[in-house]
This record gives sequence, C-alpha cells and structure tokens, in this order.
Amino acid sequence: MSNKCGPPSTDRRRFIGGTLAAAGAMTLAPGVILHAVAANDKATAGASGEHRWGMVIDTDRCADGCSACVDACNKEHGLEGQGRPATDAVWIRPVKLKDRQTGHVNRLVMMCQHCEHPPCVDVCPTNASFKRVDGVVLVDRHRCIGCRYCMMACPYKARSFVHEALSNQSVNAPRGKGCVESCTLCVHRIDAGVMRTACQDACEKEGHAAIVFGDLKDPKSEIRRVLKTHDSVQIRADLELNTGVRYLNL
Repeated sequence: MSNKCGPPSTDRRRFIGGTLAAAGAMTLAPGVILHAVAANDKATAGASGEHRWGMVIDTDRCADGCSACVDACNKEHGLEGQGRPATDAVWIRPVKLKDRQTGHVNRLVMMCQHCEHPPCVDVCPTNASFKRVDGVVLVDRHRCIGCRYCMMACPYKARSFVHEALSNQSVNAPRGKGCVESCTLCVHRIDAGVMRTACQDACEKEGHAAIVFGDLKDPKSEIRRVLKTHDSVQIRADLELNTGVRYLNL
C-alpha cells in the first residue's frame, strides 16, 4: 500500500495537469478567468525556447551598504509601501560570505537562481511551481495551496510566503495570501520586450553596474560576452542544477 502522506507520484501530477488542461478555461469570478496549462506544457505568452534568461552578478562591484537593487525590486513588484505595512517577502537579499582562513568577505545578492532543474518544481504537488520554456521559474498563485514544500526544497532560501491579505498591489506582480512567491526576473518586462530588470537598472543608476541580465543562449549578448571572458561560479554547483544566475569574483 502506498504512503498517502508521501510526495505525490508522477502519475498523480499527470492526472492533475491533464484534468486542468481538459477543462480549458475555468471562470473563477465574473471577469476573472484562469486558463489552465497542462503539466507538460509550461509555455506562456511571451516565452520562447529560443531564449534562456539569466543574470551575472559581479561581487567585486556589489557595494557594501547599498540596497538599491532591493529597493527597486520592492517598488517594481509592490512588496512594500503604497500605504500598507511591509511584509516579510524577500525576493532579493544581500548576503555576506567570509572566508574562515583569510577573513576575506564577499558581498553578493541572492535571489531565485532560475535553475534548469529546479527542486521547487519537482516537489510541488499541484504544478504551481513551474519553469517556462525560456528558463524563468515562476509560481502560479491560482494553483498554489500554500504547502511550502518548494520553500523547503530550495537550497537558496529564495522563496517567501504571503501571510496576510494584500491591497494596493502592483499590476506587475499580482500576489495572494497563502501563496509562495520569489524573483521572477521581471518577467512582465521580458514579455513586454524590455530586456532589463529593475535591479539591474537601479544598480547601474548607482554607478556600480554589478548586474548583467540577458539571454544565455544568444552568443552576441552582453551576458554571454561576460561569461566567455570571465570565470564565473554557481552557488551550490555540486547540486548540478545549472543555475541561470552566475557570480564573478567569488
């Protein structure tokens, strides 16, 4: 007999995804329609398998005490302010790493690493966590049941949980109480054809230029040039997740 408390089987995931796909579109409320997507078809409007969006962060340029990227992310996605209290949502956060042997300190910013093989997607029982064909890892808040398995599975502690009802939300990132969320690589900008993230813009405005965003599949892109001419590392490369976010001088 199978363990009912264990993780859902692959067959169950296929059943859930296939059932939703067969339903086509479900009306949640007047004027609100959820378009279901099969578990094996995560392509969405604006996504193309010809691209894989990613980011390179130069830790030498990441200035101590600077919070420009964090502030820009919060503003872009409505994570705080606008007349309501700040939540504990964190989509991008500064981290300091100290070498115990030399005492050298590296400063970097941590967010969802947009893995090619994301653990959060593997453990999600409802397919709320998914990876688009262009490599962006997202959460479908209509499917999220708040189990937080993905938060436990993420080795980067990159996901947050929405504990309270929200108001005055940003149209860039609709959010919901009881749902998990994380960095989206400003997917609303990608789908609008603006190939720059809010954190990148803010970092450049401060004069640091520590963040480069772009298409990892495009040999002519700036991010590919940087990766070709500089040694980069993945955080927890031993997990073989092939992250979309890489770091320089770490």
